Amino acid sequence: MPPLLRRLLLLFHALRYGARLIWLAAPPDHKLHWMIELVSRVHASGRGRAGLHGLLPALGPLASGFAQTLAERPELASSTLHEAIDAIDHLEAPLPPEESKEALTRAFGRPLTTIFTAVDLVPVRGGFAEQTHFARLAVPINGCREVAIKLVRADQLQQIGDELALLRWVARWVEKLSGTARRLQLRALAQAFTDDILRRFDLRAEAANLSQTGHHFDRDSRIAVPIVIWDLCTNQTLTMQRISTLPASDLPGLHAHHVKLAPLAAHIVEVVTEQAFEHGFFHATLDARRVRVSVEPDTLGRLVLAEFSIMSSLSIGEREFFVHGATALFNQDYGRLAELHRDAGHVPHDTRAEMLEAELRTRAEAHFAAAPEDRSAGSLFHHLLHAVQPFDGAVSGRLATAQRSFQQAEMLARALHPGVDTWNITRGVLAGIARRDLDHRGWIKRISRELPHLAQILPRVPQLAVRYLQQEHDRARTPRQNAQLIEDIGREYRRTRVLLWACALCGGMLGAGTVLLMW
Repeated sequence: MPPLLRRLLLLFHALRYGARLIWLAAPPDHKLHWMIELVSRVHASGRGRAGLHGLLPALGPLASGFAQTLAERPELASSTLHEAIDAIDHLEAPLPPEESKEALTRAFGRPLTTIFTAVDLVPVRGGFAEQTHFARLAVPINGCREVAIKLVRADQLQQIGDELALLRWVARWVEKLSGTARRLQLRALAQAFTDDILRRFDLRAEAANLSQTGHHFDRDSRIAVPIVIWDLCTNQTLTMQRISTLPASDLPGLHAHHVKLAPLAAHIVEVVTEQAFEHGFFHATLDARRVRVSVEPDTLGRLVLAEFSIMSSLSIGEREFFVHGATALFNQDYGRLAELHRDAGHVPHDTRAEMLEAELRTRAEAHFAAAPEDRSAGSLFHHLLHAVQPFDGAVSGRLATAQRSFQQAEMLARALHPGVDTWNITRGVLAGIARRDLDHRGWIKRISRELPHLAQILPRVPQLAVRYLQQEHDRARTPRQNAQLIEDIGREYRRTRVLLWACALCGGMLGAGTVLLMW
């Protein structure tokens, strides 16, 4: 169906089923609250719920999925976008085997028999507009023969795109007609919503995220990252190494495979902490469903993180603030933490340091007073970030997302092994990251970041010195001043010579150190 006709059809259904009347009937100041209450009442009424479910098939997959879930679970109205989408995964039926075969053939652009010796056309996992199949390659690629293929259902994705286009179209017209909508930047919100939805189905970006995570944890015995088969990755498919896994929440299955839960729980906390605060690239929607455990002989007991579509990253400044701020908080150095907040710009410049320090102390001391088994590093980090709110301050949303991901990992670790000491594990990992930032490894890393700038500045040093001396010569009027200028020239010459020798010596030492490390 052409996109314009699709938009008109969706708009027709939206108006036909009373969305406009409901909006007009809602009180001007409490429209959202009133509509949530209305959904709750529809849910409580058996006849109203049955009537709503009868109308849902006429809507598109995105609209119908959200409408049905809100009718069944109104509390999702306050959840995040991705949590709501995850909650309606089970509503989407996968393609039948014959249609799955046709979709895979179209995606790869050639018959499946030329690539695989066997393909399981019944999906092993299904999601919102996507499904996963297992297959066996005819010729091993990168040492992999057993693979998993993630397939995006193109027709359904097209329908979702049409619905999102309708949303942006409506937002554009509402902005033209309403000053309030212009003040809220409704079009920008609709575009951000569209980008966030479509990011979930960008399989090439997901393959890149998976590959980068594999580089970060290369040769790490705690985690197994599937290898991406780039030759078989398209806009509709993501092909990767198949690793036999169990959900991390499947305790009986893990016991049956003799997986030790105590080290596994510790590894979850360590890996997620390093992923976010050392590498600065982490799962933005981490929960128990995205953490699995390998049960293959070669990688038994290793973590296997799934769903790399929604990732986030921290800047160098954000990462360094959290690492050193959390270290100061664990050491109960509230003055240092208050300085870090001020230096990072999380509070206005006129905020009194002693007031911020007192707020941090008030929030954190209760955690240190608790029994060791009751201490939660995730809850402590919440106060690390949000103690600035009483001072009209705020931290970046990415830092808050990293803190939520860590808290989810901590909860999962405690569910696996209630005796795991997540507090001291986290403290040790962050202290190690902070130590590496401050020792010779951090110094070399910062020097390497500055080298491109030094490469542009150093060749200009003689020219800058000549310009400076020319300016001084133009201002010189007396023999005494000329003598002083000659003395300055000699001093600058000696300094430049020392600087060049120091640069050459440092470069030689760095080169020798690199060669020794490579051995």
